[in-house]
Amino acid sequence: MSASRGKESPILPENQLFADMLGKDILLATNDNQLNILGQTFRPIFTGTVTEVTNGFLTLSPAIIKMSNAPFYHFPTPLSIPLESIAWFTPFDSDRRIPLT
Repeated sequence: MSASRGKESPILPENQLFADMLGKDILLATNDNQLNILGQTFRPIFTGTVTEVTNGFLTLSPAIIKMSNAPFYHFPTPLSIPLESIAWFTPFDSDRRIPLT
């Protein structure tokens, strides 16, 4: 079963720490050195509210991409991130400013 929908397999114990963040704002980084969206290269740092957790993905909505030239870029759709790609995450006040350079 999904931590938000109740239709999928139960959350595995090793994924429970992600499910515990459901409904909370987090700061998250992925294992990638950099990502590219529409020709814009950026560090893999995101903030947002955890709206869904499954045994495969964590979904942020709204998802905010922390790019140096647009530090509060709101991704236009919910953003699902594979759990195995998450390097680290922490609870985070989404109004807080962080330096990216």
